[in-house]
Parts: sequence; structure tokens; C-alpha cells
Amino acid sequence: YRALVFPLLIREGKPTPFLIFVLALLFCVYNGYLQGRSLSNYAKYPSGWLKDPCFITGFTGWLIGMTINIHSDHILRNLRKPGETGYKIPRGGMFEYVSGANFFGEILEWFGFALACCTIESLAFALCTLFILGSRAKQHHQ
Repeated sequence: YRALVFPLLIREGKPTPFLIFVLALLFCVYNGYLQGRSLSNYAKYPSGWLKDPCFITGFTGWLIGMTINIHSDHILRNLRKPGETGYKIPRGGMFEYVSGANFFGEILEWFGFALACCTIESLAFALCTLFILGSRAKQHHQ
């Protein structure tokens, strides 16, 4: 969602430097490869894994996180009317509880994924997401 769908939904804003775009693309491709390879080649799950409370809790966390993330991005994209500038405080959804609702949703999403997968690679990505987006959320809050 963050790498493919979200950029296509943005109406206008500051242009992204090409180097940042390329680095983000490379990161997403490499991370997707690592996650897919770890799940398809190395992860071993018992036959009833999809009914296991760990998987169900993780999947539920992922789904709730993705819903929060998408809804929060929708709120952010619609903060300003065309031609408007300036800072606006987002309202509604999880923004009523946290100032970085989109970051919170994405962090929850990836920790849910890590719990559902139970791989070191998924946990590593969840922790990276927490540290990177957590610092961005703190900056936005300030």
C-alpha cells in the first residue's frame, strides 16, 4: 500500500527527490524479497497454524493496522482543499487519540504481520518500522 497505492492517490505536494524515490523503491523491493523468501523457503508451520491464536492475533493486528493506516492517509489527503496551503491538524479516526495515526497504523500492521509469521525477518522489519516511523511520529507531534 505505502509503496504502490498511496503515491498514486496523492493529489499534490512537495516533489520527492529522485534519489529518495530510488532508495525507497530499492528498500521495498529488497524487503519484499527477504520477507517472501523467508516465508517460502525457511519458515516451517504446523498444519493447524492458521487456527493458532498467535496467527489469528497477528492477522487481526495486521488487518486493524492496515485499516487505521488507510483511513488515516485518507484523512490526511483531504485536509486541504485544492490551492490551500498551511498546516492543519487532522481530526477524526485515530487522530482523536494519537497525532501520528497513520504511523501508528503502519507500526501496528507490521507487528501484527510479525506475530502472524513468527520469523526473525518479519520481527526485524517491524522493529525497523517502529524506530523509523516512531521518530517521524515524534517529529510530527512536536
